[in-house]
Amino acid sequence: MTPALLALLAFLALQLGIGVYLSKRISSEADYLIGGRSLGYTLATFSLFATWFGAETVIGSSTTIYGEGFSLASPEPFGYGLCLVLMGALLARPLWNRGLTTLADLYRQRFGIGVERLAAVLLIPSSVLWAGAQIRAFGQVLATASLLTPEMGIGIAALFVVTYTMFGGLLADAVTDVLQGIILAIGLMITLGAVVLRVGGPAEAWQLLATSERVNLAPSAAGPIWLAIEAWAIPVIGSLTATEIVSRVIAARSASVAQRSSLAAGGMYMLIGSIPVVIALLAGALTTDLAHPEQLLPTIARDSLPPILFAVFAGGLIAAILSTVDSTLLVASGLLSHNLIVPLTGITEESAKVRIARGGVLTFGLVAWFLALNSDGVFALVEQASALGSTGVVVTVVFGLFTRLGSPRTAALTLLTGVISYGVATLTAHPTPFLLSLACALGAWTLGCLVDRVRR
Repeated sequence: MTPALLALLAFLALQLGIGVYLSKRISSEADYLIGGRSLGYTLATFSLFATWFGAETVIGSSTTIYGEGFSLASPEPFGYGLCLVLMGALLARPLWNRGLTTLADLYRQRFGIGVERLAAVLLIPSSVLWAGAQIRAFGQVLATASLLTPEMGIGIAALFVVTYTMFGGLLADAVTDVLQGIILAIGLMITLGAVVLRVGGPAEAWQLLATSERVNLAPSAAGPIWLAIEAWAIPVIGSLTATEIVSRVIAARSASVAQRSSLAAGGMYMLIGSIPVVIALLAGALTTDLAHPEQLLPTIARDSLPPILFAVFAGGLIAAILSTVDSTLLVASGLLSHNLIVPLTGITEESAKVRIARGGVLTFGLVAWFLALNSDGVFALVEQASALGSTGVVVTVVFGLFTRLGSPRTAALTLLTGVISYGVATLTAHPTPFLLSLACALGAWTLGCLVDRVRR
């Protein structure tokens, strides 16, 4: 057993211990799913940052940039960072003021129970896909730090994250996010410093970046511009109403905390998220032969750092992944239990609600494990999670919050149009499926509102 693996196991044991300890404070469904709406500035900011800063930022984007280079079609880290900023500027206060437990609650308040249940069913797959991406990345880190195969690493990762999430709920996640965010930042900065030294120092690193053919910010034709818009629209617009962000916003202790924490988290995300991009661009001067490209960043760190510092880096990766995966599993479980099972069964006892939510974590954890084993890669899973059905959600949430337009029929039509149009566009290999789906969702909402007006 390597020193790095021992350090990782100790870190994981600490995380699990915190989850078990804080589980004693969970007495209601709201405690488990949204931390009792008690997060202050520090917890809310770090929780938003750490939840958003997951496998796609550290593993997925670095792998993609290493293979394809950096261009206008590379939205990380600024696309997802801008999404957090827009959340703070536009949606955080209105969402918090609604007193929600899940995003589907907004649909019940605004459009009725039927649309609430439809929204819950449509929102769950995105969170489970996202969980699969994090578990896959977790497994790759374990495999790099040990003699485990990626498949074995993914299995162990799934077992741990399900156990950890079932115990602690959102409050444990928020508390550990502060530690996770600090470890993550330190680990990435140490690795960047080591990589810069390996390529010859700051001056040589800057020269490599400035003259690299892998950086291309000037698309050569009109076609790539639309592809770049598509690539940015998915994280900025498609993720704006992601249930993982919403869960953190509504868990804040006030509307001001929700808004300011989102803005601060967006800035942190863009700053720290630039580090994996730079490392990936410099990696061409260090390695060209990788059996598993998704192990690029862990491999670079392992080869550049002494064992104790590599353990810090690996702990940072695990921190980034854990803070995201438990959020996705909690969100999916909350939608299933709070918006579907509990209302349909008439359960009122809070302890029973918590048990159902924990059972949902276990169920969706198993599904995420299957997806992690059978996907094409981390970034592919995250891209599908961000785009799947999100256009209808964005349209209905924005219009539902800021206008009185739209009937239950119009909201349901828009949600279904978003899912169906994206699925058809993807199956027919349309070059910009998200933009097409967004246009269809807007069209469905407009048509529905016109019909509502005529029927009055």
